[in-house]
Amino acid sequence: MNTEIINATASTVRSLILDALKEAGSGHPGLPLGCAELGTLIYGEILNHCPEDPQWINRDRFVLSAGHGSILQYILLHLSGYKLSLEDIKRFRQLGSNTPGHPEYGTTPGIETTTGPLGQGFGNAVGMALAERNLAAKFNTPEHEIIDHYTYALAGDGDLMEGVSYESASLAGHLGLWKLIVFYDSNHITIDGGTELAFSEDVGKRFQACNWQTLTGNAYDPDGILRLVNEAKSNKDKPSLIILDSIIGKGSPDYENTSQAHGSIFSQEEIERTKVNIGMEGNPPFYIAPEARTYFSEKREEWTRLYEGWLQLFKNWSSMNQELFKSWEQHFTNDVNISGSYIRPDYKEKEQVATRVAGGQIVGALMEGFPNLIGGSADLSKPNFAQTGKFIPVEKNKYGGNYIHYGIREHAMGAVSNGIALHGGLRPFCGTFMTFSDYMRPTIRLAALMNLPIIYIFTHDSVLIGADGPTHQPVEFFAALEAIPGLIVLRPGDAQETVIAWEMALARNEGPTVLALARQNSDVYQKTESHWKESIYRGAYIVKDSFGEPEIVVIATGSEVQLALEVQAELKDYRIRVVSMPSRKLFLSQDSNFRSHIIPTGTSRVVIEAGITMGWEVFFTEKTDIIAIDRFGMSGDGRQVANTLGISKENLMHKIKELI
Repeated sequence: MNTEIINATASTVRSLILDALKEAGSGHPGLPLGCAELGTLIYGEILNHCPEDPQWINRDRFVLSAGHGSILQYILLHLSGYKLSLEDIKRFRQLGSNTPGHPEYGTTPGIETTTGPLGQGFGNAVGMALAERNLAAKFNTPEHEIIDHYTYALAGDGDLMEGVSYESASLAGHLGLWKLIVFYDSNHITIDGGTELAFSEDVGKRFQACNWQTLTGNAYDPDGILRLVNEAKSNKDKPSLIILDSIIGKGSPDYENTSQAHGSIFSQEEIERTKVNIGMEGNPPFYIAPEARTYFSEKREEWTRLYEGWLQLFKNWSSMNQELFKSWEQHFTNDVNISGSYIRPDYKEKEQVATRVAGGQIVGALMEGFPNLIGGSADLSKPNFAQTGKFIPVEKNKYGGNYIHYGIREHAMGAVSNGIALHGGLRPFCGTFMTFSDYMRPTIRLAALMNLPIIYIFTHDSVLIGADGPTHQPVEFFAALEAIPGLIVLRPGDAQETVIAWEMALARNEGPTVLALARQNSDVYQKTESHWKESIYRGAYIVKDSFGEPEIVVIATGSEVQLALEVQAELKDYRIRVVSMPSRKLFLSQDSNFRSHIIPTGTSRVVIEAGITMGWEVFFTEKTDIIAIDRFGMSGDGRQVANTLGISKENLMHKIKELI
């Protein structure tokens, strides 16, 4: 490696940073200016990647967890040869550009994940490293290591203050994910001022306690950084944190080493003075030094040779391991064919089974037909999944399993699941009690933002769980989760609906799905609509119709469907239609003909759900009533709690009679 070329290229990077932020009129110069040498090393010397094929499965991953420094990554992607032009750099932060303010997955070639909320990228990187080890255990042979890459991340003080990074680091250390290397940009500055305002721990010792190797160096010593990377790679037992002392806003006369460097826009005078300091004065805006162009051009030739070598390796492997190759294709297909792919559990009418128990049985069956399924729960294996015997734990040095014991780390579970999905080849699911989904809400939102097909199993879904009391009884969660764009919430009413709900979730290629499942047993009820399995994919179906045109439609979700059917059976003199609506969002997205088929226009209706009213107002007319719970729950027997809060046969009967 030629250190002079690295430093000269870093000067070009700094100059482009100044020009791009000036053109945009906003942005964050601090980290990009401070990490120009490190960024150049990562893209030029450290990563094994292929700009011509950004989705190459065996590429090294790089996650900029400190996503506010996005302009640094965009510039390096451009110089490396990704399909990101200099015009794209000039349109930084502009509407519709390929260079948004924070990295966005699916927008910019070479961006591995959406970052910005601090700590999330760190957790994603752990998930990517875990996915690499899982796929390597499944597909590598003594003759052919077709999965053999590293995951790198760049994190700052803010990332490591956020709790999600600690949870994720703890899990990574426990599992010994040694192909994970995180660079810590330790510049000792936050937006409010020096880190000493609120942060005095020894980060290195914290990570050592989490079973990481910690190494220290200087962000402006290229040879030293490469030595540290090689030392990290030589440790086959632990992930590595490389702590690099750096200077925020490096090169700026006024802003270097100050909190103002984080997000200040430099004046033209400051830009010119900074360019003098970095040896780039006198050049036109967006100038790229010839040596920087030459450096990355030569690197692309090296990357192409490595990439073509891997393609030949993969070809040899696939011809010698045809059964493994068939499994590979199963892992990496985007189209899920449910029919005939697994033995569907068969639940009979009047059979009593909780939907969360059915859910565990279903996922166990699905794992035999879909070997790329991998998941876990936050220390709730039995409550969430009834401890299906199909689970094989992922353990340190035994990475080929399908079940991850996340421990009590909901936030990390969500971020790691996102990273697994982003890596490719695996389909993640994860579970916890519905009330604890709030611990992972930021990661759910990001999964929806990135259109990741994560499956969330949230059990103990209503006040009917009883004696655990209001801290464990969700009431606002259906509405809160439904509010996330792109997230589909499915609340099946019985075991048969749960089978279809799981299949719906698995069939979604884009966007996450929540399965809201009940703790308490419920009957498998008769369904009189012959095409109910097709209708439920559209959000709702008629469970049991009235004789003749309905006088009133009862719309229910989850365990409240059973209650509605009991009321219908007792009020024989009324023409009542019972509708199960596992997904209000899906139903409302259908055409008006389907919606009016399920709920005739002008017909009286009662909605009943053991959650808050919010969201159901869309069905409200003068002939509508909504039975909901607009308060927190209470401790006691589940049915008594529900009755006290109005989720009762008596209340539903009263509302029906009132409306008719």
